[in-house]
Amino acid sequence: MQPFTLTLPDIRSTSVVFASPHSGRSYPWEFVRGSVLDERTLRSSEDAFVDRIFAPATDFGAPLLTATYPRAWLDVNRSADELDPALIEGVRRGAHNPRVASGLGVVPRVVANGRAIYRGKISANEAEARIHDVWRPWHGALSRLLGESHALFGEAILVDCHSMPHEAIDNLSHHRGARPEIVLGDRFGAAAGAEVVDRIEAAFSSAGFRVARNAPFAGAYVTQNYGRPARRQHVVQVEIDRALYMDERQVRPNAEYDGFLNVMRDVVGDIAEIGRRDIPLAAE
Repeated sequence: MQPFTLTLPDIRSTSVVFASPHSGRSYPWEFVRGSVLDERTLRSSEDAFVDRIFAPATDFGAPLLTATYPRAWLDVNRSADELDPALIEGVRRGAHNPRVASGLGVVPRVVANGRAIYRGKISANEAEARIHDVWRPWHGALSRLLGESHALFGEAILVDCHSMPHEAIDNLSHHRGARPEIVLGDRFGAAAGAEVVDRIEAAFSSAGFRVARNAPFAGAYVTQNYGRPARRQHVVQVEIDRALYMDERQVRPNAEYDGFLNVMRDVVGDIAEIGRRDIPLAAE
């Protein structure tokens, strides 16, 4: 099985690249069989259907990179050295890393709500094989896409596409008094220029969505590692409330799914338009 799917437009006409690192849903049988959880519970940490939501990217001249393997098996939005000593044999405890400590390292120990995936530990060889076979090819492909955008347009804008559990925003209030439906993460300005984030926010707001920034999600490894606005490389993480389009418990589309996809097609087109400038974005 391929480590990712890369869908390319007929003509690359925008500096924007879309990537969905957590929508993979090909669960290896040995993994499911060896887990203490059933497959539907394993899918609770999956960004289900996000690859389909952003599939129109290629119609607007942008590439779309999507995961094949699920986040519960390997998380490409973590550093390759975020190894969990509570899960992987032979790994020594290092400096405190809150993601690893909570079980969400590059090879996760838990899924949503802290539910343990495994009965015991896995071997270091198994963890390294997953990193070699999936993590490294994914990041190689992502780096190439960003390099191509720089070569073609003088800039690169990565839209890191995710979904968030509805309960993650239950206690958040928006400035208009309602909880946000979209959360944009730019590491508080460190990962993307303000103009880029403003225009992505405008694309969602114009479609009727309530948008917040950096709370509760400011961006993880991909945002931190690739966001270099001074070099005209901008990364914005997009988190979408799953309740807008799916039944989270059953992991299937809800009654709003088709209409939501239609609205999102226009949003994707508006975001792609950001990268069709005659003059590259100035460094922020």
